[in-house]
Amino acid sequence: MILLRHAKSDYPDGVADHDRPLAKRGIREAALAGDWIREQLPPVDAVLCSTATRTQQTLARTGIDAPVTYAERLYDATAGIAIDVINGAPEAADTLLVIGHEPVMSSLALSLASLDTSDRDAAGQIALKYPTSAIAVLHTDRHWSQLELHSARLVEFHIPR
Repeated sequence: MILLRHAKSDYPDGVADHDRPLAKRGIREAALAGDWIREQLPPVDAVLCSTATRTQQTLARTGIDAPVTYAERLYDATAGIAIDVINGAPEAADTLLVIGHEPVMSSLALSLASLDTSDRDAAGQIALKYPTSAIAVLHTDRHWSQLELHSARLVEFHIPR
C-alpha cells in the first residue's frame, strides 16, 4: 500500500478549502512523486483518492493510470475512517495507492504499522513531519477488507523534491 499526501496546494482568495488547487511547486512535486512510485514500486492496481481538488490534481500529475475511486470520506478523515475506506478497496488490487491529507496520512501510516516489524527510521520521520507529496510504503499480507491497526509493515518513507 502506498500512502501519498497531496502535493503543495495554493491558497487563492475566496476559494473553499476543499476546492484549493495545486501550487506551481505542487504540480512539479506531484510529477516527481509519480516518477518515484513507477520506478521504485510495483504497478498500482487501484487508487483511493479524496474528492478535494488538490488530491485529484495530485493524482493527475503523477501520471499513474489505474482504476480510481474518489472517496469523500478521505477528506477531513481520521485514521479509523481511512481504514474503513481502505477496507472497501478491490480485493484483486495487489498495490493500492491512497491519496489524502494531513493529519490523517501520518496517523494512518503509524496506526497501520506494526511496531515490531516496521522501519523505525521511517516511522520517526513520519512522526516528525509528513510533508506535501510525501510517500509512505507499507506491506501487508492481509486482504484490504481485513486491514486493521498494526497489521502492516512500514518499509519506506520518501519525500520527492
